[in-house]
Amino acid sequence: MQNAELNWQDGLVPVATRFGDSYYSRRGGLAEKRHVFLDGNDLPQRFRPGFRIAELGFGTGLSALAAWECWDRSGRQGVLHFTSFEAFPMRPGDMALALSAWPDLAGRAAALVAQWASGAPLMVLDTLHLRVIRGPALTGLAAWDGQADAWFLDGFSPAANPDMWSDDLMMQVARHSRQGTTLATYSAAGRVRRALAQAGFDVSRHAGYAGKKHMTRGILK
Repeated sequence: MQNAELNWQDGLVPVATRFGDSYYSRRGGLAEKRHVFLDGNDLPQRFRPGFRIAELGFGTGLSALAAWECWDRSGRQGVLHFTSFEAFPMRPGDMALALSAWPDLAGRAAALVAQWASGAPLMVLDTLHLRVIRGPALTGLAAWDGQADAWFLDGFSPAANPDMWSDDLMMQVARHSRQGTTLATYSAAGRVRRALAQAGFDVSRHAGYAGKKHMTRGILK
């Protein structure tokens, strides 16, 4: 398993040297995650007991922390189940540095980094039960026995990392979804929308974050 190799912009924004792409917007990573993945999946409105989120591309863990915070603020009982697939996991120190940009998430971030460093396959973080399946997304997803209520498609850009947006992978996303499962991604690339539509999702374009013209939302009908 290869760890993510990083450069840092402004000391806090991690950029994957392998893909030449940053892990989140330089104009506000947390706000971007909330706009794209939470609002894009109509969360917290759709939360219910036992809700399950799946994600392609764990990265810094920021999306998982944003979802966890949203769950707690929604007042729902029980736990949020979150499964992510990551081929190039971050080192704990890099993750801690990246997440230090958001002091309001400091307690959650510290809990995540501590369990991440332990290598535990299932991280039980109070009301978040988090599993990160390491390795190529297509391999991990094909072997996964779960289903998601919402998908966060958070791989690097399709131009830089086409394997994360392949037709086969989008078919696996659909296979691990049920009627009414939603998805959201910052990407509005035509090849991404076509692959999702071919897999059975009804896709639509919406306003992106921080001046980005479009993002994509979808629902399996």
